[in-house]
Formats: sequence, structure tokens, C-alpha cells
Amino acid sequence: MSTPHNNANKGDIARTVLMPGDPLRARFIAENYLDSPVCYNEVRGMLGYTGTYKGVRVSVQGSGMGIPSIGIYSWELFNEYGVENIIRVGTAGAVADDVQLRDVVIGMSASTNSAYASQYRLPGTYAPTASWKLLRAAAEAAERSGKSYRVGNILSSDTFYDDADSLAQWQKMGVLAIEMEAAALYMNAARAGKNALCILTVSDCPLRGLSTSAEERQTTFRDMMEIALDTAAGV
Repeated sequence: MSTPHNNANKGDIARTVLMPGDPLRARFIAENYLDSPVCYNEVRGMLGYTGTYKGVRVSVQGSGMGIPSIGIYSWELFNEYGVENIIRVGTAGAVADDVQLRDVVIGMSASTNSAYASQYRLPGTYAPTASWKLLRAAAEAAERSGKSYRVGNILSSDTFYDDADSLAQWQKMGVLAIEMEAAALYMNAARAGKNALCILTVSDCPLRGLSTSAEERQTTFRDMMEIALDTAAGV
């Protein structure tokens, strides 16, 4: 079995998948944390691997950037490959004043300026929300290992270069950080009756002009990776 975007066969992918946006971060996680990782996908360079972590079978696969891309990949994982849990491990920009570079932020909910929910023809405004099962497991994993984290509302934006300069408005509503994928992941999980969570590392502070390097974003945000892997090993 394969899809237009994934050449994995049935059974190649574990029930829990870590999903970074950057496929090179997927490779980094596979090579540095998984035992005996096997690459199951290279279509469009969106690398996917399955191995074991603490004796539990876990997969990791890139999603690409933005809601349309993660919308495709997560939909196929949930609906074509039988994946039960997807944990996004991505980067974000700080929005709240007290969120700093390299902080770990767990998205309890994901506000969005995307029209992704319009496909469901709902008679109101949908609130994309993480799965409590994964959120609780991630918080417990972080606390066991002594890692600091924040939990709250994040913003999944369709725009990276925002001509409206709207972050200050989202800040007023208590949004912690901005990224570009979680809302679609949460909606796909809800529609499929599956579980999803977004764990982020703050890579830049756009309201303060601070940022990390591309290499740091790809390879050094280990607290986020380890929280996600420990969550995957426990669900």
C-alpha cells in the first residue's frame, strides 16, 4: 500500500509518529535516538523512519511547512496507515513576553487564521485542541526528566511574512507562540478519532528581533525531542 506522498507499505509505520516539519530533523531523531531505524519513505524528500525507543516501536517523519502540507501527511498517516498518535515536534516564534528562546511550549489548543476547518461545514467556529491523553503524558514525561515547559494556546498561521503585522493582537489574547501546522493536525486527528499533540521549541522571538541558527533548529532542540519520545514510549 502506498499513497501519492508516501511509499511505505502496510505495517511499516508505528502506531505513534513524531512529526517535525523539517525532514532532516526527522533523520536526526532517527539516527540519534531510535534503535535500528529503517527508512520507509523518501518521496519528495519527506523522510520517514521506523525504529524502537526504550523498546517501543516509534516512527518519525517530516511534514513539510504549513497547514496544507501537514494536512496531507497527517491525514494519510491517520486514515491510510492506521497511525493512532501523531506528535508534532517543531519550532515556533515567541508571542508572549515571558516566552524566551529555546523554551519548550506544548500546544493545548491552536488558534488559526487558516480556512482549513471550512471543509467540515460546521455551524460555528471550531477550536482545534490537543488530545488530553498525549498532553498529560507529555507533561508527566517532562516533569520526570526535570525539563521546563509551558502549556497553553498557540497560533497556527498561514503567513510567515505577515503584512498585517498581527502578532501584537494575538499577544493580547494570551497566545504563547506562533507556528504553522498544529491546527490542521489537531483537526485531522479529531475527524479521524485519533490523538495529536504539538510540542515546540522557541527558535525566534519576532517581536524582539531574536533568533537561532538553522543548524540549531535542525539538531539541538533535544528537550522537545526527548519529551516527545518519552511520551511516545508511554502511550
